Amino acid sequence: MGGSDSPYHPTSKPTSTSTTFSAAVVGSWKRRNMFSFALISLLCSLSYLLGISHRSSSTRTITTSTTTSISCLNITTTPHSTLDSKSKPLDFASHHSADSDTRSAVATKSYPPCHVSLSEYTPCEDQKRSLKFARDRLIYRERHCPTKEKEKLKCRVPAPYGYRNPFKWPASRDLAWYSNVPHKELTVEKAVQNWIRFEGDRFRFPGGGTMFPFGADKYIDDIGELIDLKSGAIRTAIDTGCGVASWAAYLLSRNIMAMSFAPRDTHEAQVQFALERGVPALIGVMASKRLPYPSRAFDMAHCSRCLIPWAEYDGLFLIEVDRVLRPGGYWILSGPPIRWKKYWQGWERTKEDLNAEQTSIEKVASSLCWKKFVEKDDIAIWQKPLNHMNCKLNRKLTQKPPFCPAQDPDYAWYTNMQTCLTPLPEVSSNDEVSGGKLVKWPKRLNAIPPRISKGTVAGVTAETFQTDSELWKTRVSYYKTVNNQLGQAGRYRNLLDMNAKLGGFAAGLVNDPAWVMNVVPVEAKVNTLGVIYERGLIGTYQNWCEAMSTYPRTYDLIHADSVFTLYQNRCEMDDILLEMDRILRPEGSVIIRDDVDILVKVKRIADALKWDSQIIDHEDGPLEREKLLFAVKLYWTAPSPEHEDDSNNDAS
Repeated sequence: MGGSDSPYHPTSKPTSTSTTFSAAVVGSWKRRNMFSFALISLLCSLSYLLGISHRSSSTRTITTSTTTSISCLNITTTPHSTLDSKSKPLDFASHHSADSDTRSAVATKSYPPCHVSLSEYTPCEDQKRSLKFARDRLIYRERHCPTKEKEKLKCRVPAPYGYRNPFKWPASRDLAWYSNVPHKELTVEKAVQNWIRFEGDRFRFPGGGTMFPFGADKYIDDIGELIDLKSGAIRTAIDTGCGVASWAAYLLSRNIMAMSFAPRDTHEAQVQFALERGVPALIGVMASKRLPYPSRAFDMAHCSRCLIPWAEYDGLFLIEVDRVLRPGGYWILSGPPIRWKKYWQGWERTKEDLNAEQTSIEKVASSLCWKKFVEKDDIAIWQKPLNHMNCKLNRKLTQKPPFCPAQDPDYAWYTNMQTCLTPLPEVSSNDEVSGGKLVKWPKRLNAIPPRISKGTVAGVTAETFQTDSELWKTRVSYYKTVNNQLGQAGRYRNLLDMNAKLGGFAAGLVNDPAWVMNVVPVEAKVNTLGVIYERGLIGTYQNWCEAMSTYPRTYDLIHADSVFTLYQNRCEMDDILLEMDRILRPEGSVIIRDDVDILVKVKRIADALKWDSQIIDHEDGPLEREKLLFAVKLYWTAPSPEHEDDSNNDAS
């Protein structure tokens, strides 16, 4: 069970507090009279003979059934039935074998360890490849994925030598092992700003930042004196240029979930440190493409000396913040140029330059119909309007920026930013919230999201939403009976749902000390990421034919519901599994839910990746075609430095 202290092995089967039905059946049949037994045997025999007669008399070719037949005397009706841990592993091969040509091709593949120099490889933010692209607006730091097959890795990215399991949350907020992220640059570069310290075999994160030398906790308290951070009205936030994500780390104790991002740049490993701390983060940059989030996603946006030129390019970057900010949401700015009269000398800029920058930012914010909410000491806050009724009237006087023409404001995958204002949904009065008002957290999680109640999500109604929520409660409960560590606090911190749909998997784990990155694939029939954010959860878009914008060893557990069915004939299965292996930590777990024929192929590749895996029955029983594959990535690392050359020769 979930609270058990016994170790988890994917080949161990879910246990039950009662004996399986098959054992009970045997005991029951011993007490039955011989007449009943003979009658059952006779009926089975007649059915068998009738089948043989039918087959021999038919000239048609009968294809093998895609569902396994059940022997008369091997009935198992418990919905959680699988082999127990003392039985031999389940084997679907004889009943659900793939095409013979495909089988032999997959079976011959092997995936050796990559060179140790690739231990922090991020395929779509490769520094060598990025140099081929324009430096204007930091375009070269955007996603630029391998385009040729020969550029794709067909090897397993190693953990650095000496890698250790991260500290458990909440200790991980303040500590990380040096061997896991062996970079001391920030301890020197940001020493005065109290970002990070090196102490023996570990790093310590004091919670400091460029604009909060007294710590993120005190800084957030200062913000809390200006806007309401306690009632649950603010649940989702975005931190642009996050550093080591101390702001987001300390917001978690206030039940505020922040999405942090920063580029892979000269601040070596800042996002990697954030993830090692157990804080949600992605590699990202504001350059030419939209941020990979839907419109009206965040209650609060934040920039603390993030060095983004907000007033340049006709306010393009602030316009993008407006797109992802909820009606009535807040934008918080600290650092240059705020309070320039006090800090201008330390910033090594002229008064005139800083004054001009703040004036330009104020002008752009005003053009977006934002109001200056407050400016106190080092912090300035603007608020987005609840709707665009007055804003549209003002547009008759000024046309900059114009409203964007008809488009999908939620689509944000390689979509160019535009210098136009994303129009909010229509309202009937000035005090009405465009798109619908959200209830406060935690009620927000299970309330009907406005996008659903207003009928803007194709095929999803309030009834189907509630049904889906109940379904995932059942599924998550079942997962915890199979993986006895999923229910243990602290075993898994960083989780990924590769096909999140309505966010049910994450909602089922909301009371655990964990967070889930909810991915909506860009190939999904319905874009539900806006719904996920309206539930108070976080996520991003992703095409799983490409690598994710994150470091190796990001996640403790990966959940994939129908991902391989979705990407069938779109890209190679092993490319997706290699990417999963890259972003999964040593001894991390995987749960894959898919059609049994697909899972048979997946398991062969999983075996080649050196995962310990097992296919088990669906929570509704063995007659369901959909099955589950539970797996664990085995612990292994790059060789020790003294053996590195020999290992590299072997790998090559």
